[in-house]
Amino acid sequence: MRHPKRRMLALPVGLTAALTLSACGGGSSADGDIELVVASFNEMGYEELLEEYEEANPGITVTHRKTGTAEAHHQNLFTKIGAGSGLADIEAVEEGYIAQAMEAAGRFNDLAEIGPEEVTADRWLDYKFEGGQTPDGKLIGYGTDIGPLAMCYRADLLEDAGLPSEPAEVGELFATWESYFEAGEEFIAANPESHWFDSGAQVFNAMHNQLEIGYYDTDSNLVVESNTAIKENWDTVVTAIEGGQSAGLEMGSPAWETSFGDDAFATKTCPPWMLGQIEGLAGEGKVWRVAEGFPDGGGNWGGSWLTVPTQSEHPEEAAELAAWLTAPEQQTRAFVASGPFPSQVEALESEELLSLTNEYFDVDTGALFAERAEAVGSAQFKGPRDGQIQTNVFMPAFASVEEGTADADQAWDAVVSGAENLAG
Repeated sequence: MRHPKRRMLALPVGLTAALTLSACGGGSSADGDIELVVASFNEMGYEELLEEYEEANPGITVTHRKTGTAEAHHQNLFTKIGAGSGLADIEAVEEGYIAQAMEAAGRFNDLAEIGPEEVTADRWLDYKFEGGQTPDGKLIGYGTDIGPLAMCYRADLLEDAGLPSEPAEVGELFATWESYFEAGEEFIAANPESHWFDSGAQVFNAMHNQLEIGYYDTDSNLVVESNTAIKENWDTVVTAIEGGQSAGLEMGSPAWETSFGDDAFATKTCPPWMLGQIEGLAGEGKVWRVAEGFPDGGGNWGGSWLTVPTQSEHPEEAAELAAWLTAPEQQTRAFVASGPFPSQVEALESEELLSLTNEYFDVDTGALFAERAEAVGSAQFKGPRDGQIQTNVFMPAFASVEEGTADADQAWDAVVSGAENLAG
């Protein structure tokens, strides 16, 4: 739903204090200036923004610790939580790890208490704001980006296979998962040398995130085996794999990266940040487009929150910075710089975002993904090891079916036991 308009958060005035050196990431220099440390990962688009914040706030120095991968960043984060020291003043937490952070909610400040009063829930889409709250209502994270899903496709390959190739027509072809996989059957029949999608795990993840209940119920009980919707999605994707629709390529692998320059597969689940990767990997001569719509509604893949650990010596100043970084203006600029799509209502309605286009995909990027963001609905509850179950259990299980090292039943048994072992 859309929220009523509200004024933007202004830049905070300069903040100074005579404080002692922090035992964690930030601290105070001899002249009383405050140092804030921001720990993030991948590309969140903050480099120029942090420089601007320093210039606008004499007395504050911001140090940016950026880790290359989400996995490495969060391993470091939870190690330092366990040790009780070493955390930054602001720690980014990705959606696959937010539930694990919720388990340690006592180690994070309640931003509703220490943050600027004018920063309220109506800044964000409902599901994004809710994702940063603990079950008992403590707000441990200000939402940064989201990953509303669209479906990218090779228009030239679909046309060669006798299928519709214009975005509106393909949107109708992809109206449901049933019609999507049926189109895959037609594509493979016409082009047996290619495949319909890159990997079963990628498609399954999109389907899974549409479920009301995922790997855990709302009491954090593991329900991988008992949630029949999970098994139904598994069976659907495995059937498509056995029918030759999957290229069996692990996302991020060298083979996956080089495949975009070939004709290895025709469709790809696409959050906004995926478009830049595809363009960079596919290059000229490959006609990638974005369908108007997504199977069975909407979905989300990706997104983070900014938290302020209780270790911070400057929690209110850190909350001010986190609030500024997650304001609509700054998140729009971060999207333009690096691709993380804003989760803020006013950003999604801004002319700056809605006017953005992508020449390579020939699409009004801002308007399309703003519409896709509204289609997501409510947030799926994420349990303590949600992200790890997807990455360390389901991905290898689908790969074993694609590689022929296990049949569907063996792979499913491995899923159930693997999830139970991981969840403890």
